[in-house]
This record gives sequence, structure tokens and C-alpha cells, in this order.
Amino acid sequence: MKANHSDLFQPSIAGKREKIGHLSVSLCAWLIICLVIMVLGFTAFKGTALFRQQQASLSAFLTGVHWLPNQAKFGILPLLSGSLIVAAASLLLAVPFALGTAIFMTEVAEQRWQRLFRGGLSILSGIPAVVYGLVGIVAIIPLLRTYLGGTGYGWLAAAIILAIMILPTLITLAADAFAAVPRDYQITATALGATKFQVWLTLILPLAVVRLKTALIFGFAQAFGEAVAVQMVIGNAALLPTKLNSPAATLTSVITINLGDTAMGSNENNALWSLALVLLLMSLLFNLLTHYLMRGKKDID
Repeated sequence: MKANHSDLFQPSIAGKREKIGHLSVSLCAWLIICLVIMVLGFTAFKGTALFRQQQASLSAFLTGVHWLPNQAKFGILPLLSGSLIVAAASLLLAVPFALGTAIFMTEVAEQRWQRLFRGGLSILSGIPAVVYGLVGIVAIIPLLRTYLGGTGYGWLAAAIILAIMILPTLITLAADAFAAVPRDYQITATALGATKFQVWLTLILPLAVVRLKTALIFGFAQAFGEAVAVQMVIGNAALLPTKLNSPAATLTSVITINLGDTAMGSNENNALWSLALVLLLMSLLFNLLTHYLMRGKKDID
């Protein structure tokens, strides 16, 4: 009887398993946090070496127009401008098609067509970036060369390729934003005599606008951080773009092209790590902006 009474106070097998499971998932979460901190710390340490060791000027780094690391000229303004221009142009090209497709999927198409479109978007998002770059070289660049002159390689070719690459992200997020609006609202508005266009313009769009802004930020961030496809078609000239067919360069394209050809600890290598730090800070800025928008979003329901 005493033995049975003492067994009541022993932890059960299910309780032990729960503790082990809790410990396992906690370790996984802390491991991810440690990895993020390590990446941030390592990139910050390497990215500031240019200013700590070579005594480079931060103002000259951010505003200089000459990127010649072998001559101790570290101006990233052409690279930063190229990244922003290409990302913004790709967003402008992609948004009309993304919104139109998202509206068709949520408001017009039947369920089977919606499934077909989502399957196609999954395939499109799974295509490797190098394939997009090859398509740009074979199809986009000859077209631009014919109508705009020059070599065809430039920021516009990169923007067109990026617009195609970010379409799946924009369409999916926009469709989810429209689908999140309760159907009861739409049925009520229709019963009151509103047309489909009026329902979409005055009801669905205002309620989905915060999610749409988030989709735009995600699309811009994806375009801003793309490297391989951009590097293949942009021309890779560290110059401020002045024309539609001007070759240019981005932060990512310069890093991917030159990092393997520099010696660790050299001026050129430290300069590339500084570009990586700028990319990381820009990514953090995009994430903070997304969280800010989502924090102010009220539940539609």
C-alpha cells in the first residue's frame, strides 16, 4: 500500500516526454536566436573593418560616385542607386499584373481555375534564378538592343527579369489580402445595389490596403536582394544610370562577381563586406517597416 502511495508522486512517462519535448523545442529556438546573433555580429565586424583598419570615411563611402577599391575609392552611391532603381522599376512593372491576376483569382475565377493559377505560381517561384538570367540573355536583351540600341545589357533588363521573378510573391500576397475580406461584407454591399467594381473599389481594396502594402515591401525586398539573375543582365558597370539602356551595377551583383577574387583582409575584400553590411541593414529596415505596418493593422473581422 505504501509503495502504491509513493508511486502517485512519481512523474509519469507522459510528463517526462512533455519535459523532453519542451526542452528540445526550446533548444531549437535558442539555437536559431544564437545563429541570427552570430550572423549579425560577424557581418557587422567584417563590414566595419574598412573603417576601422583603412580609416575610410563613412560620408565618402555613402556619397562617393567612384567604386574603385584597388584605388582606395569606395563610393557606393552608384551601386546603391542601381539597387534601388532596379528594385523600384521591377515593382512598378510587376504591380499592375499582380493586382490584375489577384483580382481575377479571387473575384472572377472558379475554384478549379484558382487552384490551377496557384499551382502555376508555385512552379514560377521554384524556377532557379540562373534560369531567369538565361531567359533574359536570350529573349530580353536582344529585344532591348533592337529597340533601344546599345548592348541591351543594363538596369532595364534587370528590372524586367526581376519583375517576372517577384510576380509569384506579389500575386500570392495580394490574393490572400483580397480573400481575407469577409464575404458577408461583399454580399451585404451587393444586396444594397453595389456593382462588383464598386464593391471592390470601396470595400475590398480599403480593407486589404495594409496587407497590400506589406506585399509591396516583400516584393521590393526580394528584388533588392536578388543577385544571380541581376548580375547576368545588368552590365555590371559601377556607374549612375542616365538612360534606359545604361549598364549599371547593384550591391549584390558587385559582391557575387568580386568576392571570390579578393584576398581575405585586403581593402577590396573589406569593401565587399561593407556592401554586405549595407545589404543586411537594408533588409532589417524592410522587416521593421513590415512589422510597423502589420502592428497598425486591425483585424478585419
